Amino acid sequence: MRKANIPVLYSQGFSPHPRISFGLALPTGFESEAEYVDIYLGEEFFLKDFDAELIQQGIDRALPTGMDALKVGIVSTSEDSLQEAVDACVWEVRISGISAEGFKKIRSELFSCDSLSIERERKGKILVEDVRSQIHSMDIAEEHTDGVTILTELGTKPRVLRPTDLLKRINSELRTVRVLRKEQLTLRGNKRIEPLSIELHPAAPAEVLA
Repeated sequence: MRKANIPVLYSQGFSPHPRISFGLALPTGFESEAEYVDIYLGEEFFLKDFDAELIQQGIDRALPTGMDALKVGIVSTSEDSLQEAVDACVWEVRISGISAEGFKKIRSELFSCDSLSIERERKGKILVEDVRSQIHSMDIAEEHTDGVTILTELGTKPRVLRPTDLLKRINSELRTVRVLRKEQLTLRGNKRIEPLSIELHPAAPAEVLA
């Protein structure tokens, strides 16, 4: 943030630290095109003219090669944090070892079920949870000679449902080649939208969402 010349707000107390918080954690080995970060700004920031494009360019220049800041927006601090707001993710998953017809059959059986239980370990204990309501959609995006690529929207409440855990549960023989997070979504009314879609006009105090 110093390289981008952005006046980040610091926490109070004996060990002040920049008030920067990331959205949902990305599992090890997964890729992503949709990562978000909350950056809380000092009030002095709003005494100057706000130019989202210049801020985006400044952050982009400060990032390492391979990481790009695509968009910046101002949201009110009355909005939920990213961790609280995001309630679903869209995943692109490349799967090998199954034909398109075979996967369509698995998908049909999955969506005909009223419940689907998955075992999860939490704080040293094994929990059994019904995740059926977290499976919003699942479709084939591309067919390959050795498998398929699917797009699936999965819920994150009360805990993130990982596509690898779901696929392992519905068919243990499926082999996941690549997992890419395409979108993180938040619910507004009866519609899910991307977090930056709730951008507001600048009003101090607020935060930058990048």
